[in-house]
Amino acid sequence: MAKIANKQVICEVLMEAARTDRDVVALCSDSRGSASFTPFADGLPEQFVETGIAEQNLVSISAGLAKCGKKPYAASPACFLSTRSYEQCKIDVAYSDTNVKLIGISGGVSYGALGMSHHSAQDIAAMSAVPNMRVYLPSDRLQTELLTKALLEDEKPAYIRVGRNAVEDVYEEGKVPFEMN
Repeated sequence: MAKIANKQVICEVLMEAARTDRDVVALCSDSRGSASFTPFADGLPEQFVETGIAEQNLVSISAGLAKCGKKPYAASPACFLSTRSYEQCKIDVAYSDTNVKLIGISGGVSYGALGMSHHSAQDIAAMSAVPNMRVYLPSDRLQTELLTKALLEDEKPAYIRVGRNAVEDVYEEGKVPFEMN
């Protein structure tokens, strides 16, 4: 299989689900291109929300949509999602037990030359420290697909951290270790 970015797999799975379930919505904070959500935004514009550079609003809007019965998937650079909107992630999503899936894109030092303001060495630790927030780091397209499909059927908060670049398959089809907590 050719290399593919996990964030692209998330978008493909969400688009497939959103075509038959209008409650599936995608949100971005001025990052639809970076999140690989442009096809979703273009193909399903009524199920897409662009908040602009406003990560706190991204998370709070997602929580509000979840309370109204929607299934929001909010994508933003991990460096901003895990710091600028940390309070909203804790209170609006985790403590309130809302069905929000947060997608931290370009985790670690994926943004490279953009410097330390765009690096996220702390996002996994920060999100893991929040009670009721499950944290997932899928390794390849196969694990990402299984995780995204499982989360569509799950109503608990979650943080999914993915890198920026395409990755090789780690596992073989049908032999993917997968367990959700």
